[in-house]
Amino acid sequence: MKNKSGRPRKSALNEAAAGNKNGRRRQNLKATRNEAAASNASEDRLSKLPNDLLLNILERVDTLDAIRTCILSKQLLKLPTMLSRFYLTFSRKQVFRTNRAVAHVADNILSTRSPKVTISELKIRFVLLPDVSLTIGRFVARAMATQKVGTAEFEIVTKKRHDLCSSDDLLQFGKQLNDLFGACPRAFAGLTSLWLQNMRFEHDQLVEIEVDQGKFERVELICLPKLQRLTYDNWFSSEDPLYFGFVPQLSKLSLVKTGIRSDKTLELSQLLANVPSIGDLCLDFGSEKIWILPECPKLLKPALNKLQHVNLEHLPEGCDLAWTMFILEAAPSLKELCITVWDHWCIMITNKELRKKYCFCEKADVKWKPYALISSTRIWLSSPSTGSNPTAILCDTLGVLWNMRLI
Repeated sequence: MKNKSGRPRKSALNEAAAGNKNGRRRQNLKATRNEAAASNASEDRLSKLPNDLLLNILERVDTLDAIRTCILSKQLLKLPTMLSRFYLTFSRKQVFRTNRAVAHVADNILSTRSPKVTISELKIRFVLLPDVSLTIGRFVARAMATQKVGTAEFEIVTKKRHDLCSSDDLLQFGKQLNDLFGACPRAFAGLTSLWLQNMRFEHDQLVEIEVDQGKFERVELICLPKLQRLTYDNWFSSEDPLYFGFVPQLSKLSLVKTGIRSDKTLELSQLLANVPSIGDLCLDFGSEKIWILPECPKLLKPALNKLQHVNLEHLPEGCDLAWTMFILEAAPSLKELCITVWDHWCIMITNKELRKKYCFCEKADVKWKPYALISSTRIWLSSPSTGSNPTAILCDTLGVLWNMRLI
């Protein structure tokens, strides 16, 4: 409708405006619905992926995060029991809050999963608390007995930090671990790695100790009256890796270390100050840095007074063997010294960038000031890298000195 001037009436304009608004509203509503549908379709894409691909994704995150993800979809709920890798690890603050949750979740998953699915990796970090620790130990022991398990690791932390622990606390934590071990021996028997902190143990019947890849600041053997043999393979400490207290029967010591620049050079006179009965000593240098300091025989003699057999293994090629002579002077009872010089390419890192990154030394040798020899002995020298069959040369002290150009 138009008025006399030819213009549309106001009522017609209002109706048209209302119509446009309704049209826009319908368009906006339709667009919103389309966006919601697209969003739902996008969210549903995850559950539509093949199980193998979903498991590959879920096994790359912590197991609890994977479980939280599976709760979002019915299609995903069955996947936690199909996981082959379990990582139940948290920061210290999270561990204290979720220690029971770790036990509950892990128990539910491992008890309902199919034994036909191999557990390739199992890593659990928990606080050493008697009730919860026992629950974790039992379900892991059950998994070890009923299922195939590849690598398994416990990382056990204590309720107190090291700087807050008293001597009584350390003994208590050690006792709690012993109790857990006694209650769940199968769980510990199947472990391939065990990480501990803040514990002290008493075991007066222990005869032999072997520590492999020990990430300890220091292992203190305070009172082990029957200990006879000790092996420590690759420690990770900038200090002396061992402290010996009362170990009157310790006669065989084997130390293996691939040394880098930051490693401390050990002094046997200090390390073995309380070990007067060492008769067999093996030092393996992994074809890298020499981490033993040649010392004055007068200082070292009390520690090596009963030493009869010495093996110096995997000395780097090109190493000046003169430094080894300090052992001859300090060990009057020595019967045999076996030295293996070998750049073992299978165990060495040869890439220059990696050697620089991990602080390997370019020059691994040490220097020694010759002293007058006080004994003679027989020495085996071998160099496996010179041929497929290692060559052993038996010679007396004068012959060795001649080969080393000392006389």
